[in-house]
Amino acid sequence: MEQVLSSFSASLADLVERAGQVSVGIEARHRLGSSGFLWKPGIIVTADHTVRRDEGIAIILPDGTRAVAELAGRDPGTDLAVLRINGASGSSLNPSLTPAPSLRTGEIVVAVGRHEPGVLAAMGIVSTAGGPWRTWRGGHLESLLRLDIGAYQRSSGSAVFDTQGRFAGMLTAGLTRTAPVAIPAATIDRVAAELAEHGRLARGFIGLGLQPVALPAAFAKTLNREQRTGVIVLSVQPESPAETAGILVGDVIVEIGGHPASDTDEVQTALLGAIGKELPVLLIRGGERASINVRVGERRG
Repeated sequence: MEQVLSSFSASLADLVERAGQVSVGIEARHRLGSSGFLWKPGIIVTADHTVRRDEGIAIILPDGTRAVAELAGRDPGTDLAVLRINGASGSSLNPSLTPAPSLRTGEIVVAVGRHEPGVLAAMGIVSTAGGPWRTWRGGHLESLLRLDIGAYQRSSGSAVFDTQGRFAGMLTAGLTRTAPVAIPAATIDRVAAELAEHGRLARGFIGLGLQPVALPAAFAKTLNREQRTGVIVLSVQPESPAETAGILVGDVIVEIGGHPASDTDEVQTALLGAIGKELPVLLIRGGERASINVRVGERRG
């Protein structure tokens, strides 16, 4: 038993040492730092709620030296912020992150961050591994990963790894008031890429006020899937994509873009990455099946 524990302990220490090569410390709020990680050359990802200024952000690099970064973009909905390291030194930092496969409930994970003396590490387990999740701030995560892990003051923004050292996501305490969550790697890749390029996350918009409603049993049977609800249109914004397409108050949307629309979260998910695209909408109007195409716009403000 002692040999097993010793081997496990040594493996974890080696993992943390390797992970420390991409972990950075961040000083972007008064008196209290946070962590982040090198995502692409010269690009750092961290927790948005820990970034309180846009310029002159002090970074503690993996080798212990310091650099200055500026905010490239932020998305409060997913609690992600992207920082760009100033000067030529940033481009020489070329991180290597191997993505982890989908995590399961009960798997051991390690969060690795950094503060002034060195690496900051915490071990825990995945307490919940669920499907797509819409945060209370309106952001979309590809999966919900609640962690039973020690979240220290500087831990938010730490990179999370599985026991084989593969990148699973980013630790944050900014999206729930209970257990911390890991923003999955798939969400980070999607959101960070857009923030790095455009400085903000564009959100799809069609201009509808919606509410879930039960589907008629006879209609539900025709869908060839388990779906008992759709969303009824309560309002249509003037001059919106929905009005242009001809969607009316009282229509019940069942499907959008080929995906079920059983609640408002599923409608929002269908609009991800769809700006400028024309999506087919399956709906019930006056008890009859109908299909309308709507071109997705971009939400402003």
